[in-house]
Amino acid sequence: MAAALLMTLAAAPVPSAVAAPATARAATAEVPAPTTRAPIGTRTLHLVDSSRPDPWKPAAGSRELMVTMWYPALPSRGEKAPYASKALSRQILGTEALGEVRANAVTDARPAPRARPLVVLSPGFGMSRLTLTALGEDLASRGYAVAAVDHTYEAAVEFPGGRVETCLICGKQDPGAVVRNRSKDLRFVLDQLTRPGAVPRVDARRIGVAGHSIGGASAVEVMRDDPRVDAAVNLDGNFFTEPPAAGLRKPVLLLGAQRSASPEFQENWDATWSRLTGWKRWLDVPEGGHLTFTDAPWIVDRFGLPAQLPEKDRPGALGTLAATKATSLTRDYVAAFFDRQLRGVPSPLLDRPSARHPEVTFLK
Repeated sequence: MAAALLMTLAAAPVPSAVAAPATARAATAEVPAPTTRAPIGTRTLHLVDSSRPDPWKPAAGSRELMVTMWYPALPSRGEKAPYASKALSRQILGTEALGEVRANAVTDARPAPRARPLVVLSPGFGMSRLTLTALGEDLASRGYAVAAVDHTYEAAVEFPGGRVETCLICGKQDPGAVVRNRSKDLRFVLDQLTRPGAVPRVDARRIGVAGHSIGGASAVEVMRDDPRVDAAVNLDGNFFTEPPAAGLRKPVLLLGAQRSASPEFQENWDATWSRLTGWKRWLDVPEGGHLTFTDAPWIVDRFGLPAQLPEKDRPGALGTLAATKATSLTRDYVAAFFDRQLRGVPSPLLDRPSARHPEVTFLK
């Protein structure tokens, strides 16, 4: 679902009367500010898994992955990182507008001392890792080391030197195979981030994975496959593989949009729910859309893209929730879950409906 919606956005023509104001606004646009004012840094990693060929393009050789890290940093006067290059912005959005947007993290800022709990993020199919920037920066501002992973040939990915690989399997993917391969990608990333001397330092005893759409299903999959993963968040992702018959006895947060109104999507999560035998919550955002938990709402809000999105696709893609609220509730519930599961800090957000976020309902 995520790929089709994103491609609709990217393929939509942007009339010249709209494009010029959007570019002007982008010159001063920033990713929504994190919840805390703590300084954060960012760095980009190019990782090569020489132990396996690329599953989607064997002729390319070893599996290559791009990763963005966000982390608590020492105060710095360095420049804030760009959200995307102009080339990648064209792939993601269909215009260069995102190339003028600034993130909140400082490029290559010195990490703050101490090993930090690690959260790995996996985007929706067809979507760049950059579309989880608002969530990643916020978690870093709360004290986590965060790594967002691009799954090559499942979306547009830019490599060092400006090489861009596009989505090779869009339109012909096997969702189950995608989930199983993403689990391998994520396990390799964990190997690299937890090795001695890795920067920033992470606490290998406290690891969580979160993902959007098929990335959410992959977060639960890798938690089953890798004993290092302690907790997983699925942001509106259908499951495509069977959980173990004995159950998965680790914490899982399911945060969806319009699931209570869709028998098909509700049945998909129902089928897995009974196999989740550890701590679990199932929350729903009836006013949200499938892209609510990504950067899409604030990007659409700032660049006027609702006009380009076909009317029939808007309710499922974006819902009616304001962009600021979409960003806020996603950050708060994901952080509350990882605070509880990785740090042992309880939060009432996960125990009962909240006056701060009345848009979120407890289904189970």
